[in-house]
Amino acid sequence: MLNLCAAKWEPRWVDFFGGETRTPEYRAVNEMGEVPVLEHRGKRLSQSGVILHYLAAHFGKFAGGNEDERREILRWMFWDNHKLTSYIATLRYMVHLAKVGEPQVHDFLRGRMKASLGILDSHLQNRSFAIGDRPTIADLSLCGYLYWPDEFASAGRITPGVGAWLERLRALPGWVHPYELCPGIQERVESRLPFDGAADRRDLLLWADAGVGDLHHRLEKAIQPAVILELERGVET
Repeated sequence: MLNLCAAKWEPRWVDFFGGETRTPEYRAVNEMGEVPVLEHRGKRLSQSGVILHYLAAHFGKFAGGNEDERREILRWMFWDNHKLTSYIATLRYMVHLAKVGEPQVHDFLRGRMKASLGILDSHLQNRSFAIGDRPTIADLSLCGYLYWPDEFASAGRITPGVGAWLERLRALPGWVHPYELCPGIQERVESRLPFDGAADRRDLLLWADAGVGDLHHRLEKAIQPAVILELERGVET
């Protein structure tokens, strides 16, 4: 979302696999020990849904047009966090990154994911986006891990309706694939290399001035290496 809003921002590497989020220093940043964290104008926000709402208000984009739409956005974001992304993110971590977990657990997660994708697919049959004809932060929340279907292993295919919706999001001005937002993250996610101090930090810093892409938990879920996002300046409309 930051890049879709033409913001100037910098991601900062957080060595999740190395235990950085469990350190007192990081808990001073976020007592929950999670990512993402957004720092902007003296504010420090955590939880991706809160961050999306803050950015929607700050930029005046991707928010609902009235109270009914705003409640509907919340409804789908809550559903996503509980019923869709929670299962997909856990399954991806188990089968693609950590390669752990019993087959029965994988099957349970696949079943939950398939059912939720079916609900989303049905919802999208008569609309272009989650809340009608224009994208909102509900879409940016829901699409989370869905641009990585190959990382779900045998978890199943993206349904046609969901696939078409993802292509509509991909066509938004300024979109790029999540991994392209911060070069080097994919390799470190997959290899789980240790953090190597200042040298790695220089390698992983990315300045995006009126660039492309979207925010959300594609780079910064708590089960993978993460970034602290510093929003420096928004290009106001």
